[in-house]
Amino acid sequence: MFKPAKSKVDLVKLENNILEFWKNNKIFQKSLKNRETSERFIFYEGPPYANAKPGVHHVFARSFKDIFSRYKTMKGYYVPRKGGWDTHGLPVELEIEKKLSINSKKEIERIGVKHFNELCKKSVLRYIEDWVKLTERIGFWLDMSDAYFTFTNDYIETVWWILKQIYDKDLLYEGYKVITYCPRCGTPLSSHEVAQGYKEVEDPSVYVKFKLKDEDSNFLVWTTTPWT
Repeated sequence: MFKPAKSKVDLVKLENNILEFWKNNKIFQKSLKNRETSERFIFYEGPPYANAKPGVHHVFARSFKDIFSRYKTMKGYYVPRKGGWDTHGLPVELEIEKKLSINSKKEIERIGVKHFNELCKKSVLRYIEDWVKLTERIGFWLDMSDAYFTFTNDYIETVWWILKQIYDKDLLYEGYKVITYCPRCGTPLSSHEVAQGYKEVEDPSVYVKFKLKDEDSNFLVWTTTPWT
């Protein structure tokens, strides 16, 4: 028999009670231990940057990640869930450039690439504690005690090893492609980095009539780029 449901519930208190129960009774660890001999479904989190505090949009994404792992666990799979931290990329470098008030690769070379890299490394580790708190608070079951970091030699060498396997299978090719490029940073930009510069602008809305040669009629054309 279930206890009668109360008409008024303190949801925050209820959440905290459940989280405390999970923690005190090691429910996550037991869910793994009980299925060690079952078929595996391995989850490696696509690692977030930890150089800034998490936002509400991260709750949305991490909830989806947790759903898949829980679903597979409920289906009887053994689901190791390894956390990780993304420590490479333009966002990290740009943050340090702003702090140092530098605006070019030459200035980075002047202060020393090694020193710049060390500052980037410290930056990406700054908010890990905040991310861990968020992860635990939203009930995202994830092993962060042995998380992977993309700046470690082990990780980098693994990436090179995988690339070698792809090359050996003749799955790499050399070609030409138009890409977005930042002349200031001196590097290609990903679609995500390009989208960060998104802004709303007002364009002209122009209607143009093109007279037909053999008829007393016109084509009516609408465009936002009349110069074309």
